[in-house]
Amino acid sequence: MNIFAIADLHLPGGTDKTMDVFGKRWEGHFDRIRTSWYEQVGEEDTVLLPGDLSWAMQMEDALKDLNDIGVLPGKKVILRGNHDYWWNSIGKLRRALPANMFALQNDAVCVEGVTFCGSRGWTHPDESAEDDENRKIYERELIRMEMSLEQGARLGGRMVVMTHYPPLNEKHEHTRMSRLIASYAPTDVVYGHLHGAALRGAFDGVMDGIRYRCVSCDGTGFKVVPIGE
Repeated sequence: MNIFAIADLHLPGGTDKTMDVFGKRWEGHFDRIRTSWYEQVGEEDTVLLPGDLSWAMQMEDALKDLNDIGVLPGKKVILRGNHDYWWNSIGKLRRALPANMFALQNDAVCVEGVTFCGSRGWTHPDESAEDDENRKIYERELIRMEMSLEQGARLGGRMVVMTHYPPLNEKHEHTRMSRLIASYAPTDVVYGHLHGAALRGAFDGVMDGIRYRCVSCDGTGFKVVPIGE
């Protein structure tokens, strides 16, 4: 089994909202993703999609996008991003997903000896009182990530972690989130969220033996990225 990843597909979700408004590089972006996907991914492979899959507001409107992803080769593991407002009831979502797609939420899944864990993450809070709301959300995401990592540790095998927000800070320093993840010794961490000029600040490399990759689709040239076997 080969593992690939790509984030932030931002499919239209039954609306007329396309990504073309963000520049010519986004024109026909899903067609380019599909081309890369068919060129690289086989049915025995797994593709990780760490968030921002669809602009839909309701799950019923996101189903076309999910099915468009589902018909592509391979198994898929999806994670909620900050724009996935349609992601509400995990039970309802899992019942609606194509058979080859698994949604992570406070848990983990093992595929052919590789365990996939993760949670959305959030903006790293600063120390000001004005940042209390971000801090509360961040604390919840730490709890959710630990629940997923704990289940992943019980499942065993090589561990790969997904998170939507960058786990390191803007200076590429450790945060509470990255330290938590590192304590479970995954081989790889994939994340998205960053676009355009912000991609210049992404950390894509090895730290403390863990390989970090930013896989926002505009940063990958709208191609799926190999994570390894």
